[in-house]
Amino acid sequence: MYCLDANTIVDYFRGKGSVAEKLLAVPAGEVALPAIVAYELWVGVLGSRDSARRQAQFEQLLATVEVLAFDSSIARRAAEVRRDLEQRGEGIGPMDTLIAATALAHNATLVTRNTREFGRVRELKVADWHG
Repeated sequence: MYCLDANTIVDYFRGKGSVAEKLLAVPAGEVALPAIVAYELWVGVLGSRDSARRQAQFEQLLATVEVLAFDSSIARRAAEVRRDLEQRGEGIGPMDTLIAATALAHNATLVTRNTREFGRVRELKVADWHG
């Protein structure tokens, strides 16, 4: 399974890099979006100049991918990730910690351009479809 980070979705809609090509090559059932990423994207959609068009595009995407809920087991996993990173002096942003924990809990590969930050998370599989 592939979990998509917000920057991957933005690159998809903007036609940047190889994101569209790689995304369309993966069966829809193997693509998911952490609920935290959906939140981040909704903030951008609702704040965009062409909000109605962006909302329609995003809702169409949401209809084709699984949205992975943030539940108590993922909350525990996120706390473990945060603690590990902080103990090593390599903390990442709070939303990124929640996204990483969601991908880990689902044994998914996180697709992101932010490989440097997410690469600090032990056992997290990371891929960059931009390049």
